[in-house]
Amino acid sequence: MTDKDHDRRRFQRIDFNAPCLLVQGKRQWPVKLHDLSLKGLMVEPPGDWDADPEHPFEVHIRLGNEAEVTMEVLLARSQNRYLGFVCSHIDLDSISHLRRLVELNLGDEALLERELNALGEASD
Repeated sequence: MTDKDHDRRRFQRIDFNAPCLLVQGKRQWPVKLHDLSLKGLMVEPPGDWDADPEHPFEVHIRLGNEAEVTMEVLLARSQNRYLGFVCSHIDLDSISHLRRLVELNLGDEALLERELNALGEASD
């Protein structure tokens, strides 16, 4: 089992529908969010997708009136219908919003704590 396979099993994906914008330099693409986790997200690629997969992206996920999750992400995989991104950096406000979102969707505080511990291990 590779480290990526191990990480995939440690982080629960949450199906979530929210406005999502991918940014790379001066280019940006509104994308349909498929799911997200504490470690990354999966989106449907836009029709005009012409990004450089070797360079990082910034993603903005609008959660509500004032709340937004912003992450620096790297393209981890590109499949027929989805682009998978792994989080390389997230600010404190964004991780707080994301943690609350995951907590509400998992409905299990113990599972959330395991995921947060795994996130800390993954960044070591």
